Amino acid sequence: MAEPKMEKVQRSPRRVFINNIDSYASKCIAKFLSECVSPKGEDTEKEEKEEEEEEEVTSHHSAGRAFLLAGTVSDKDEDRPYVLEEYLHMDRDELLSKLMQCDVVIYNISQHAGQVEEALWAVSALHNKMTDFSGPKMFILVSTVMTWACSKPVNPDDLELPFTDEIFWRRRAHPNFNQHIDLEKRVVKMGKTNRTLFSTYVVASGLTYGMGEQVFHFFFKTSWLGQEPEIPVFGDGNNIIPMIHINDLASVIQNVIELQPKPYYLLAVDYSNNTMEDVVKTLTSVLGPGKIQKKPCEDAFLIQDLSIMEIDSMQVNLRMEGIHLKDLFSINWVCESGLVDNIELVVEEYRQTRGLLPIRLCVLGPPAVGKSTVSKQICEHYKLHHITLKETISETISQLEDAVKNAENEDLKAEAWELLSSLKDSMEQNDGLLDDQLLVKVVRDKLMSNPCRNQGFVLDGFPKTYEQAKELFYADEHEAEEETSLSSLHSKRVMPEFVLCLDASDAFLKDRVMNLCERLVQEHNYEQEHFLQRLDMYRENSMEDETVVNYFDELDITPLYLEITSSNEPDCLLLMQKIFDTVGQPRNYGPSSQEVEEEERRKAEERMRREAQERAEEERKEAEETRQRTACWEEWTKGLEDARQQQEEVLKAQSVPLRDYLMEHVMPTLTQGLKECCTARPQDPVDFLAEYLLKNNPFNY
Repeated sequence: MAEPKMEKVQRSPRRVFINNIDSYASKCIAKFLSECVSPKGEDTEKEEKEEEEEEEVTSHHSAGRAFLLAGTVSDKDEDRPYVLEEYLHMDRDELLSKLMQCDVVIYNISQHAGQVEEALWAVSALHNKMTDFSGPKMFILVSTVMTWACSKPVNPDDLELPFTDEIFWRRRAHPNFNQHIDLEKRVVKMGKTNRTLFSTYVVASGLTYGMGEQVFHFFFKTSWLGQEPEIPVFGDGNNIIPMIHINDLASVIQNVIELQPKPYYLLAVDYSNNTMEDVVKTLTSVLGPGKIQKKPCEDAFLIQDLSIMEIDSMQVNLRMEGIHLKDLFSINWVCESGLVDNIELVVEEYRQTRGLLPIRLCVLGPPAVGKSTVSKQICEHYKLHHITLKETISETISQLEDAVKNAENEDLKAEAWELLSSLKDSMEQNDGLLDDQLLVKVVRDKLMSNPCRNQGFVLDGFPKTYEQAKELFYADEHEAEEETSLSSLHSKRVMPEFVLCLDASDAFLKDRVMNLCERLVQEHNYEQEHFLQRLDMYRENSMEDETVVNYFDELDITPLYLEITSSNEPDCLLLMQKIFDTVGQPRNYGPSSQEVEEEERRKAEERMRREAQERAEEERKEAEETRQRTACWEEWTKGLEDARQQQEEVLKAQSVPLRDYLMEHVMPTLTQGLKECCTARPQDPVDFLAEYLLKNNPFNY
């Protein structure tokens, strides 16, 4: 017999501790509890006013709230306004003193196995300190259904009979979760000592989803990126996965705190019995390519984004039902019927929580102004999809032809054939062009595709007329009037957020086309006569009362006007920077780990190349300096030699008169004196020679 639902007890805000409050599950639980409001009775308003006057310090956090949150964090870089106190790198004595100040202690071990040991310490320390409690305390262990993974069937003859929390004593854990089940048993046992003073609960949670994802994030991310033609399902995919939306789990915890139920072991699962294949197939149809591929379970271990705990969890096969949730609690379910039935809601939560919102732009302007060049650079910077008429029509025809050949559904095949015939007939009748109705349909179908809804797009040069714009975005105008949920609109609409209007003078455009190579002229159909016709048509359309720009103005979408006056690289960079400043930051995952590694490798190679160039430049400069020094030395040495030779020549030239004089007047007399000296052989030859020269001086007259 089911127990009667319990009533919530009115009391002042409770202080709640949650471990790892910056991790996925704990963060979502903390945010949910922080938004819970204390139930008000008729006789409590006066008391609340008095409490508000007495508690001015904490009024910002506690005004009207049922819970005040505190918890451990891995860093304090992120702003968490829903948390009253954060504890970073605190030793256990300090942490215990903080736990003693709390009314409720929640330890979540469903996400990180490393928290099992700390949770055991916490419940044991609190149990040992019961005599020091200032009031009743509650310990809630958020565990996982993996402690049931190896349980024997409830009835071997009826395998569809679900496991319930009423038979929790029969559970058998997965080998990798034996620590978890041991902790569950200890928590339950410690709560039996003095339940009035220290009550303990175990909440065995199904695999959580919603609010950005954690266990299923790999499948969401792979589908959203759209880089794989098929999304993998590891194993046969027939295993039933017990799940629960993370906010529904938080609601269960809220009910446990406020109602303090008699059962101390609770299964927190929704009422779905979805298989892994159901989940991935539904997800990829809404978010991804729409196809799945079954792969061996072992291949999951090759995925870097999947942890061992997540891989084990996705292979579980359990049909479960939370009896106590149904009988004891009044839960305001977010996804009572499960992930598959609420896939649109969960996908929108995923986009909003992770900021993966599409960026939609429309680039307009005359021919040859540079719309495609600008669009490509925007797509490269923001990782968007470049939508051109030529490629979109070609892609649509190719997809329709493939559907006609390979579609298994006859109705889909007939529908594809009808549209394909209409497209080909229209192109034949309009010299390769489509009429506006079909053209708008083809473009809108492209903009509504999952890749464009996920990342966004740049619509290049379309629409060209007011009528085309009105037809293309007509549905968005009426949805905007009828819809109240902006978040649901964001991913479904195709209306551009930003409109860029490029323009340039006719002379500039003509000069640019004349300087294009023949290949680009042929590719863009810029032959002189055709180009001038297109330019004149654009100018005429721009002068009409109803233009594409006017259409966006009427919807309060202010275009960004950009005048193109130069093709120089610095001017182009300034133009693109202005566009990036207007659009803002990218709204995607950013580079993957592989892309980061490639970018780091590219930067390393660029740094090595730059260093090699710098070394080569230094060596060149050093060699040039050496050459210059050598040249200077040689020039200086040559100058000295030339100076010496010149000096010698001057001295030689100056010595000629003296030499001639000596040879003519001195040397004959001196020679004769030496001969006489040799003949006479005097005792003092010098004195003899001197007397001889005095006597025979030719200038003595």
